[in-house]
Amino acid sequence: MEQHFLVFKEVAETKNITLSAKKLHMSQSSISLQIQNLENQYGARFFDRTNKGVTLTKEGEIFYTHVRSVLDILMNAKEQISALSKGRRGLIYLGATLTIGEYILPNILAYLYRNHPDVDFKVKIANTDSISQDVLEKKIHIGLIEGPVPRHKDLNVEKFWEDELVVVLPYFHPWASRESITLAELPHERLVTREDGSGTRKVMEMALKERGLEPEQLNISMELGSTQAIKEVVAAGLGITIISSLTVRRECDQKIFKSLKIQDAPVYRPLSILTNAQPNAQSAQSKDERLLIDLLHDHRLLSNILSKDYNELDSIE
Repeated sequence: MEQHFLVFKEVAETKNITLSAKKLHMSQSSISLQIQNLENQYGARFFDRTNKGVTLTKEGEIFYTHVRSVLDILMNAKEQISALSKGRRGLIYLGATLTIGEYILPNILAYLYRNHPDVDFKVKIANTDSISQDVLEKKIHIGLIEGPVPRHKDLNVEKFWEDELVVVLPYFHPWASRESITLAELPHERLVTREDGSGTRKVMEMALKERGLEPEQLNISMELGSTQAIKEVVAAGLGITIISSLTVRRECDQKIFKSLKIQDAPVYRPLSILTNAQPNAQSAQSKDERLLIDLLHDHRLLSNILSKDYNELDSIE
């Protein structure tokens, strides 16, 4: 029966029996026969057939919703059984956007590895749209994203951290003796930013505009495609930048950088957890996935984890 459901789902999504046959490595006649058997079994026509392909009937749309749920439950059961057969190791499919993936997730994974060594992770680093789509399609079970969150009825969004954007400059800069800066002072220095269209830059420009500073007023001298590239340029004294405080914590401790708060209008952006909101997806969450989500919501513990170097994580209670 599972094979029939898989065939039905593929045809419903491709809307084409020929294409479904190629993807499933089956003959078109076998595909058609399995669809016909399902329709006979349930006493309903699931597809309207035309020369251009097939489309779901109203009965087919109802059946498609239930077939997806059944296949998701069976897939989760297989994963849990597989984990048991491989020595009871857990597996979490996780996605993260770039800043989280590079500067937050490594500490979290290192902490979990030390305290729960029987859990493995498969991690994808990508942009917000890609992570959101994978959560919707259940290719990953938990997504961690920064900044604006896409709205979708099948997405659960939970904020787990507020990330402050700060002004970062080299420790030899004349402003390095200060703790804060005003918005009015920003246009007087060369600014190094992410490329136009990046999430970090969007958040920065929207926040500054809301506080009365138009992006056109900034003296942007360089645009770069990664946070690490920006840090290298700023360390060389070629400008200042506005980036996540989490990305420069170590360099500030080492007195390579000095971070300044924006005193008259601090800028924060949310870091959020994305999970699939469909009831069967929520009920299918494993204990290891819930462990990770609970950790992210434990602000005290998470703060300790993010403030430590890797070799200090063993000391966290």
